[in-house]
Amino acid sequence: MNNLEKNTPEKTTITRDIIEFENKTGNIYESIVIMSKRSYQISSEIKEELSNKLLDFASSTDNLEEVFENREQIEISKYYEKMPKPVAIAMSEMLEDKLYIRKIEE
Repeated sequence: MNNLEKNTPEKTTITRDIIEFENKTGNIYESIVIMSKRSYQISSEIKEELSNKLLDFASSTDNLEEVFENREQIEISKYYEKMPKPVAIAMSEMLEDKLYIRKIEE
């Protein structure tokens, strides 16, 4: 179980109070940038993890029947499709104070 699986953000769209995000940094735009950068990190982690798992199924001579019969590969893909979106995970981490924010001072 990786860190992303421990998060439990909503899987559907919900209305958020932007004041909650603004209160985390003092600036709503700064909060959005932080969540955006974290979302990109999460997306990269998920993509790398999925690619590594799917490499096990790669073969140089795939034929059409093998592609349709590979149930394990389909289950892995379905698992990743059901995961919350990276943006939802980043928002959840921000609201639960799970993000480390390092500011570079001028």
